[in-house]
Amino acid sequence: MTDIALAATPTATPLTAWLESADSHPQTAAHRGTVTPVQLDAPDTETGALAYGAALHDLGWLRRVEVRGEDRFRWLSGMVTNTVSDLGPSHGNYSLVLNAQGRIQGDLTVWRNLDAAGDDKLELEIAADQTDALLAHFEHFIIMDDVELIPRERETALGLTGPRAGEVLARLGLPSLPEPRTHTRADFNGLSLRIRRGYGTLSHHYLLWTTTPTVGKLWKFLITGGAIPVGSASLEKFRIAEGIPAYGIDIAEKDLPQETSQVDRALHFSKGCYLGQEIVERIRSRGNVRRHLRQLELDGPPPPSGAELTLDGAPVGHITSAAELPLPSKPRRFALAMIRAEAEAANKPLNYAAPDAAGTARLLTAPPAL
Repeated sequence: MTDIALAATPTATPLTAWLESADSHPQTAAHRGTVTPVQLDAPDTETGALAYGAALHDLGWLRRVEVRGEDRFRWLSGMVTNTVSDLGPSHGNYSLVLNAQGRIQGDLTVWRNLDAAGDDKLELEIAADQTDALLAHFEHFIIMDDVELIPRERETALGLTGPRAGEVLARLGLPSLPEPRTHTRADFNGLSLRIRRGYGTLSHHYLLWTTTPTVGKLWKFLITGGAIPVGSASLEKFRIAEGIPAYGIDIAEKDLPQETSQVDRALHFSKGCYLGQEIVERIRSRGNVRRHLRQLELDGPPPPSGAELTLDGAPVGHITSAAELPLPSKPRRFALAMIRAEAEAANKPLNYAAPDAAGTARLLTAPPAL
């Protein structure tokens, strides 16, 4: 079994370190367990690239972990909420990790790859701020299993997000992927890349894994291909506009899977037993939960996390994250919020009030058209 190090003070991502060594000193801040650039262009330019073009950004806060051993498929299937054995070659999916009480301990993406030698490999993709805790959780359940968890060191990722992301890849002679949750390998100008297409609701999302020493070279190539650099602040605002929750922000350890509104994305109801499944199935068979994470559009300034939502003067939920998106037509404001079922059923505007932020919010039934 692997020795798991305790979480440390966030360190700069490889891209951040390269930018600083190249005499570019962007403003940086802690993000998902690392230090990464906050802003790299004007906010409206960054938002435009994410929504309408191709945005290049740091994903150095992601970690890759190989799952090795003869029992890897059976064991991993028993640890996550989505299917593992039924994943196609070169496919991936999003999963939640639960405890025995069905409470969410974290989230991750599982990737399967049948390589040229015929080896059937499994890999986890985990945010840096969750990696130590999730690996420690997993190690607790490796008892008599032939399973090893091997972090892939000296690798980092860049993101390419936007409806024209595939055009940038094609311009450089790199493969684009027609379907989300698929991946492939590519050799490019001396770089060995793993290219993945992730999940998105408003734009295409690509992840490009490379070695740490070559991240700067890849960054420059992608800019040459037409990508616009963006920082974590714009990327976070766009995440909220897409309605994609983040663990530790919108999803908490106390939450149940059905409360997150990620059932279709994260749960598989015929995959066999896994930790916490009994609670998930009990909720499924006996009825729904009493609250859900929902996306809102705001008429008023974005309130801070935790701001209370009311309906007819009564509290019905709270904001988990909110942001203003500087779009060309006009700024629009979005939020994710945990809302009680009766407020959803009423389908009326909700009110919020916080210091320097008050307004109304309406529930969105689908991702917004930008």
